[in-house]
Amino acid sequence: MLIQRAQSEPVTAAHDRTYRALRSRIMYGEIAPSTALTLRGIGKEYGVSMTPAREAVRRLVAEGALSLSASGRVSTPELSNERIEELAALRALIEVELASRALPRAHLALIDRLQTINNSIADIVARKDAPGYLRANLEFHRTLYLRAQAPAMLAMAETVWLQLGPTMRLLYGKLRRTEPPHYHRLILAALKAGDEPSLRLAVRSDVTQGLRMLAS
Repeated sequence: MLIQRAQSEPVTAAHDRTYRALRSRIMYGEIAPSTALTLRGIGKEYGVSMTPAREAVRRLVAEGALSLSASGRVSTPELSNERIEELAALRALIEVELASRALPRAHLALIDRLQTINNSIADIVARKDAPGYLRANLEFHRTLYLRAQAPAMLAMAETVWLQLGPTMRLLYGKLRRTEPPHYHRLILAALKAGDEPSLRLAVRSDVTQGLRMLAS
């Protein structure tokens, strides 16, 4: 069936499907740092020819989700401490601003939705599902930030998440979580109270503390 789809699907559609699927796997930590990828392997996994696989890789390299060495080796990046610090600082700048802009539109239905997502994280943590945890954690943040109505800023945040995906998986293992993130509760409390200073502090702490532990 994969071969048939590769033969009948337009190259542009095949490229976009492959790009989105591989991007999602990287963002949610399903691929460890320094994992080598080949065009042949990508093509086989997603049932596409070399051209869509090559275009998907090209886009992901441009976004910093994949590294391309001088010898042509493609892999997920292994971030230096300096790079982790830089990306943590970017998260603090962008996501604090997104949360602040979202606060005036944080109606009760949104807060209930965030609480539901946070409750689901507890079950995921109990299963020790690192990619599932990263997916739910980012869903919590994305759901809030969508209320900011700042699509360019959100796109920048997602690019940072993409670059951090494999590293965040390492962080999850190092933290050995047994419950949802503490700062999520503080974010929810600040939203309910309409307390912008507390919200900004909770978001900044949530998106930086773990990463900075990795870089220490």
